[in-house]
Amino acid sequence: MSKNSEEDQLKDRLEQLRCHFTWKLLIEDVETTDLENRVLEEIEFLDTKFNVSVHNLLAYVQHLKGQNKEALQSLKQAEDLVQTEQDDQAHVRRLVTWGNFAWLCYHMGRLEEAQMYLDKVESICKEFASSLCYTVESPQMNCEEGWAFLKCGIQNYERAKACFEKALEVDPENPEFNTGYAIAVSRLDVFSKQSQTLHTLKRAIRLNPEDAYIKALLALTLQGVGQEAEGEKYIEEALHSTSSQSYVFRYAGKFYRRKGSVDKALHFLKMALKKTPSSAFLHHQVGLCYKTQMIQIKKANHWKPKERDKENIHRLVQKAICEFKKAIELRPIFHQVYIDLAKMYAEVGQHRVAEDTFQTLLSIEIFGDHIQQYIHFEYGQFQEFHMKSEVNAVIHYLKAIKIEKSTFSRENSLSALEKLILKKFRRNGADVESLSILGFVYKLKGEMHEALGCYERALRLAAGSENSVGRVP
Repeated sequence: MSKNSEEDQLKDRLEQLRCHFTWKLLIEDVETTDLENRVLEEIEFLDTKFNVSVHNLLAYVQHLKGQNKEALQSLKQAEDLVQTEQDDQAHVRRLVTWGNFAWLCYHMGRLEEAQMYLDKVESICKEFASSLCYTVESPQMNCEEGWAFLKCGIQNYERAKACFEKALEVDPENPEFNTGYAIAVSRLDVFSKQSQTLHTLKRAIRLNPEDAYIKALLALTLQGVGQEAEGEKYIEEALHSTSSQSYVFRYAGKFYRRKGSVDKALHFLKMALKKTPSSAFLHHQVGLCYKTQMIQIKKANHWKPKERDKENIHRLVQKAICEFKKAIELRPIFHQVYIDLAKMYAEVGQHRVAEDTFQTLLSIEIFGDHIQQYIHFEYGQFQEFHMKSEVNAVIHYLKAIKIEKSTFSRENSLSALEKLILKKFRRNGADVESLSILGFVYKLKGEMHEALGCYERALRLAAGSENSVGRVP
C-alpha cells in the first residue's frame, strides 16, 4: 500500500473520533489569543473539577496558533490530571485527550504515534462494548463536547446547550451536566423573552452547593428579575468563599454597578484586574462603571450639568472610551463593547467615529440571529436619535424584525418602528410606504383588523396617485 493511501486511511479513522479537532468549533482567527488568555485564566483562577476539559481546549487553541509543541505539553497535563479520576467521565476525558493527541501527531507528521493513540481509543471503546471503533455514545461525551462549545464564544452557545440537554436526558441529577447546562442557558437567556435561567441555576446550586461561581451567576439573574435583595445574599455568600475568587469579584463588580454602588463595583473589578489584566470582560465592566458615574452626574443636575460638571462628564466619557477600546483590542468580536463604545462617541458628538464603530460591528458576520437582531435595533436607535435619519432607522428596525426569533430586541424593534412610523404618518397622512409598514407592524402584533385597514388605505392612495399621474390636465 502506498504511503499516501495509508495516510488517507489514517485520516478517515481520525475523522471518526469525538474530540476538539472534529467538533467543528466556531473560532475566528482574531479570537484565538483572547480565547487562550481566558482558558489560561480559568486554569489558574477558576476552582473547577473540569480542568482536564480546559487543558484539552488549551491544546487545541495552541494548535490553531501553530504552537504544536506547547499543545503536546497541554495534552500531557490533561493526561496526568485524568489519571487521578476514576469515574465514567474520566474514561471519556481520556478518549477526548487521546483523540486530540492522535490529531496533533497527525498534523505534526508523526503518523505512527497518531496510530498508537487511535489504538488506545479503540481499546477503550471495546471495553465499553461500543458499536463504533473510535467513539462511544454516552452522556459524558456529550458533556465534554458541551464544555468545548461553551468556552469557545457566543456563536457556539446554542450547540453547547443542546449537548448538555442531551446528557441530562440520560442522567438528570448529574451535578456537572446541570452546571454546564445552567451556564449555557444563562448566557443565551440574555436575549430571550422566555427565561429559564433562574430555575436552572437554582437546580445547579442544589447539586453543587459549594460552587461560588454559580452562586454569583444566580445573584446577577435574581437582580435582573427584580429580586436584588435575594441576589445580594448570594453575592455575599460567594464573596465569603475562597473558591474562584477572581471570578466572583468580576460578578460582584457587575452586580454592584447595576445596583448603582459604583465605587464598590470598581473596588471588586480592580481587584480582579490585578489577577487577570487581559480580561476583556473586566475592562468592559470598568468602562460601564465610568458611564454609570457620568449618568449619575447628569441626573443629579436634572440633565443640565453646570460647567464644572461638564468637565467631569467629559473626563468620565474619555475613561469609558479608553476601557472599551482596551476590551475590543483584547476581544475583537465583543459585540456589546462596540455598541457601548459607539454610544460614548455619540455622547460627545463624535458621530462619524460612532458610525465607523457600528460599521465595523455590522461587518462581523459570525453572530447568530439573536445578536444580529440586537445590533440592528441598537444601530436603528443610533440612526434615529443621533444621526436623525428616519430612513436608515426604519431599514434596521425592519432587519431586526424580519429575523424571526422571539427576543427582547425584536420586540423593542417592533415598538420603536411603530412609534417612528406613526410620527411620520402624523406629518404626512398620504405616505403609502408608511401605511404599508404600519400594516406590517399591526400584522406581526396580531392586530389583523388594523393591519387590513392600513393595507386597504395604502392601496387606495397608490391607485389614486397612479390615476392622477395618468390624467391630462
